[in-house]
Amino acid sequence: MTVSSDGGRGHMHGHSGHKAHAGHGGHSGHAGHAAEFLRRFWVSLALTVPVLLLAPGLGGWRGLEVPMREPLLFALASLVYVYGGYPFLKGMVAELRRRAPGMMTLVAVALTVAYLYSSYTLFTGGQTFFWELATLVDVMLLGHYVEARAVAGASRALELLARALPSSVHLVTRGGEIVDVPASQVGRGDRVLVRPGERIPVDGVVVEGRSSVDESLVTGESVPVPKGPGDRVVAATVNLDGSLVVEAERTGGETYIARVVDLLRRIQEGRSRAQAVADRAAGVLTYVSVGGGALTALAWLLAGFPPGFAVERAVTVMVTACPHALGLAVPLVIARSAALAASRGILVRDKVGFERARDVSIVVFDKTGTLTLGEFAVTGVAAAPGHGEAEVLSLAASLERLSEHPVARGIVERAGELGVPLLGVEEFK
Repeated sequence: MTVSSDGGRGHMHGHSGHKAHAGHGGHSGHAGHAAEFLRRFWVSLALTVPVLLLAPGLGGWRGLEVPMREPLLFALASLVYVYGGYPFLKGMVAELRRRAPGMMTLVAVALTVAYLYSSYTLFTGGQTFFWELATLVDVMLLGHYVEARAVAGASRALELLARALPSSVHLVTRGGEIVDVPASQVGRGDRVLVRPGERIPVDGVVVEGRSSVDESLVTGESVPVPKGPGDRVVAATVNLDGSLVVEAERTGGETYIARVVDLLRRIQEGRSRAQAVADRAAGVLTYVSVGGGALTALAWLLAGFPPGFAVERAVTVMVTACPHALGLAVPLVIARSAALAASRGILVRDKVGFERARDVSIVVFDKTGTLTLGEFAVTGVAAAPGHGEAEVLSLAASLERLSEHPVARGIVERAGELGVPLLGVEEFK
């Protein structure tokens, strides 16, 4: 019987001069933003419905008689502006403090101008923009919720990677007793017991026992690596078939896998080239929007129209010039693309490189001459004279189905694919 390795899934690289913590803050932070945007969207949407019913001049509702229409419309629109528009107003303040007006500034300016002008004309006579204001807030909140959720989906891959580190360990005391303690209590020089099938909780050196270790999580190679006294092991790798006692050299945030998670999280939270271009474009459009509105008002005034008419046209230009599609599409596409890649096992380390991947025409794989799936599979069965392939496979799979070894799993899966009957096994060791 010949068994081939459908080998690696690629390599991860971390920086050793940097202490990291394998927590879940990135994902929970993005998920929190998504939840906030969704909550504000639903509240704003509920308030938008009566705003649409009360707004003067809206088709079939023109003749609707409602007591205290103007004060009620003003109150509802004010709630939408303050509650729904808060994230954008807050973002505008942050951008202006950095002296870098961007998409948040542009959206906040459009909302504020529409609100202030509509509040003035509601009681003095003239065109209001309350329903446009409310629907714009709804659209922007929904778009930012979708974006935040996509980013949280991409961060979930890092969360799952961080969870590869065990939360508790079997600590071997100086008296030889084995005590289960939280992983955070293990320090350098402590010894831990790793039983078959468990993940190794620390980077360290084997001091007792012999086993095979699946290091595919960090090396990409699915071939089990024999380990004995004096051999080094890496946290989050899987001990397969024997017990090991490991002396810890690095624990918690200092482990190799924790540094990889921290590196990927910091890169993921960085901004891409397209996002930077979109922000710069939004900054320019902010000035264009405000300047265009001012020029519009000036042109109508010079043409002899009353101030109210001129301001109304200026506000229309400023609200229309808000490019919410630009503000949502660019970061959403990038975040969603990264999330789809992560769901397929591809962790993007450089967003700029990710964007430039569309120009790639040649790919060079440095993988010891093989491109594989990361799983063992049976490629052929060589039977001795007088025996059939099905018989050999049946005997081998019957023995191996009680083992957790990667080669054993490959043999059992092949027997299952061919429908080969398995035999009972006693006294397996």
